[in-house]
Amino acid sequence: MSVESVEGTARRAGRREWGALAVLLLPVLLISVDATVLSFAVPHLSESLAPTGNQLLWIVDVYSFMLGGLLVTMGTLGDRIGRRKLLLVGAVGFGVASALAAYSTSPEMLIAARALLGVAGSTLMPSTLSLLRNIFLDQRQRTLAIAIWATMFSVGTALGPLIGGWLLEHFWWGSVFLVNLPVMVALLALAPALVPESRNPSPGRYDLTSAGLSLVAMLLAVYGMKTLAAHGLGIGAVAALVAGIAVGVAFVRRQRTLDDPLLDLSLFANRGFSVSVATNLLATMAFIGALFFITQYLQLVVGLNPLRAALVLVPGLTLAVFAGLFTVRLMRFSGRGTLLFTLLMIGALGYGLMSMLPDGSAAGAWLLAVGFTLVATAFGAANTVTNNTIMSVVAPQKAGAASAISETAYEVGGAMGTAVLGTIVTAVYASGLDAVPGVPAASMDEARQTIGGAAHVASGLGGDAAWQLREAAEAAFTTAVNVTSVVGALVVVCAAVQALVVLRRRT
Repeated sequence: MSVESVEGTARRAGRREWGALAVLLLPVLLISVDATVLSFAVPHLSESLAPTGNQLLWIVDVYSFMLGGLLVTMGTLGDRIGRRKLLLVGAVGFGVASALAAYSTSPEMLIAARALLGVAGSTLMPSTLSLLRNIFLDQRQRTLAIAIWATMFSVGTALGPLIGGWLLEHFWWGSVFLVNLPVMVALLALAPALVPESRNPSPGRYDLTSAGLSLVAMLLAVYGMKTLAAHGLGIGAVAALVAGIAVGVAFVRRQRTLDDPLLDLSLFANRGFSVSVATNLLATMAFIGALFFITQYLQLVVGLNPLRAALVLVPGLTLAVFAGLFTVRLMRFSGRGTLLFTLLMIGALGYGLMSMLPDGSAAGAWLLAVGFTLVATAFGAANTVTNNTIMSVVAPQKAGAASAISETAYEVGGAMGTAVLGTIVTAVYASGLDAVPGVPAASMDEARQTIGGAAHVASGLGGDAAWQLREAAEAAFTTAVNVTSVVGALVVVCAAVQALVVLRRRT
């Protein structure tokens, strides 16, 4: 008898199970709030800590890459030692790392704190989704629970700008990390009472070698990509990329020889699972990448304060919440391949609108609001479809591994959004910012690192030189946003086409 048929007569969830869902939404809310809060803090970070362009990208995405590199490891660890236990340990670590990030005094310290946040965060996400898979046994209830779980990403993303905008209006940039602490306290207080423990009853041997290989492969590949983007083709960048690929191949080969692999490659034999994972990665890459540059555009080009810039994005983020829940109904009447294609093409249209943003005017804010609304709505709805598909096609004992792979795609996609799209923005901006009369060469080098750096340099100048530098930086950054939006649209179209082609016959 199949898993689905068994679940059709499974015990339905009651008040305690729905209460457990509410508790498990806390870390999801926390991590999604963190993503947008940090995006809005980027201009303030640039002025306060004066990071280079490469350091700024590491500040933004080292968290996601550490998290992505460890999710598979932590997902299978949770299957073995207990998913709730791992969740609580991670909550403590996340709180400590948040405090370190809040009080960082240099770019290097903040990068290290963000890396620790990634390690702690890697314990949270696979635990929440795999616990849901085992708490909600009835298939229809589980579909709704996972839809709410997925929608919480959009809720957090919507709250993040408002919380971050208010904090940045009243406090220093480090305050955006302190919002994590009360959420972690609530999670630690409520989870032991409401969330039942679960684990794989026959987990097999835990392979530390595989865990190390997966992390090393991820970090080598990321380092190579960043070095290539920052300094062009060089021996160090190529060597890191080749080494990362080689370690990744070794990791995959090892999984095929183990009786109890860290990564169950057999999950990818299911087309619904593999395509949903790929779609998650590409759609998240486009969504998070957009947040990286549009928040800077609104504040440093259009000239909005953090709170007003946040309000521009709230309509789209709010619609994303409702789209995620409404999609549960659409899934009953439409094939998943066709549905994903339609949703993602709406997102590509939004990116197309953002490729036409003008230099710093109110019209730019309105056009961006419409474009981002389409992108965010498509992401929220597609996330519901893909996560439901992923968790519906795996057996309960594989929930930890499957959710870890799903979250790896989400986090790697988010980090790739800032690494790839963020690098394109940075490179196009730097190449488009010509020397300004009256600005020293050393100051121009700082201005080319980030648009926040240009604003900092201009604030220390006087007369026409400051005005001309601001004008030139705004024009260069707008061009960079337009070019990067075209790339983002292509990424979303690729995700849409592969979902349609592979899933159409299946569903």
